[in-house]
Amino acid sequence: MLAVQWPAPFVDEHWWFEVKWDGIRAVATSGAGGLTLRTRNENDVSSAYPEVAAARLPTDLVLDGEIVAFDETGRPSFHLLQQRMNVLGASAGRVAARKAGVHFIVFDLLHDNTTLIELPLEERRRRLTEIELPAPLVLADVFPTDGVSLFEAIKQKAMEGIVGKRTDSRYRPGIRAPDWRKIAYRKRLRALVGGYSRGEGSRTGTFGSLQLGLWDEGDFRWIGAVGTGFDHHSLKLIAEALSEMRRDNPPFASTAGMERGITWVEPRLVAEIEYLEWTPLGHLRAPVFKGLTVDPPETITWQVEGPGS
Repeated sequence: MLAVQWPAPFVDEHWWFEVKWDGIRAVATSGAGGLTLRTRNENDVSSAYPEVAAARLPTDLVLDGEIVAFDETGRPSFHLLQQRMNVLGASAGRVAARKAGVHFIVFDLLHDNTTLIELPLEERRRRLTEIELPAPLVLADVFPTDGVSLFEAIKQKAMEGIVGKRTDSRYRPGIRAPDWRKIAYRKRLRALVGGYSRGEGSRTGTFGSLQLGLWDEGDFRWIGAVGTGFDHHSLKLIAEALSEMRRDNPPFASTAGMERGITWVEPRLVAEIEYLEWTPLGHLRAPVFKGLTVDPPETITWQVEGPGS
């Protein structure tokens, strides 16, 4: 079940509020050998997070939650989580895959010997609290009624945002329903990389910025360029991957407004981007690179990620 975008936090006695974690959404199914972890796109990522997959729970449970890595200050870090994701493929994905420990933050119970998705959230939550979750599984905190206070606390810690959920909401798999609302402090989207500019100075040999796009009804639409948020490690790995994706002509339907001297690539790399807002022309304002994801490129569309989503 997915949440709709909501413009501002609110107070309502029929709602619960949770932290919006900066990680990877996953559904965990328990079996005799531990947990099977699947992402929103049905990718089995159990082998990437063996400490979570090894957790022993009663069989026939299905849990919804988020795989999260925390930095030394206790804040969720998508950058650290990147160290556990081989997002660049076998040829360029030499990621230090065991440096960052992860937790699985559990916020819903979908199955316990029988399906629970038609039960109201408050009943699913009650049943979830009766299950003893072994480390590194952690039960998510909920904050009743007052989303405004939680949002202010999130802002102070510069975290991603909050999610509000109606206490009587049923679980709707695959549906973006208004019974769940996400209120972002820092806006995020996924975009495809369609080209890059030449790196200069300390970036000589890598790249200066990445040209970003979204599929829009068969056309590849340019939405801007991102040149900040990279460390030396990510610059090197991404540059290596891009060198294997070069093409002679632009993948974008139009190159109007783009800088000159771009090296074009097949739009296969999916980037997580943080940004301030959309411009009237449909470009990102103040984009910052946060990492790469393993999402299928064909799912990165204007309809899903654009300003009206």
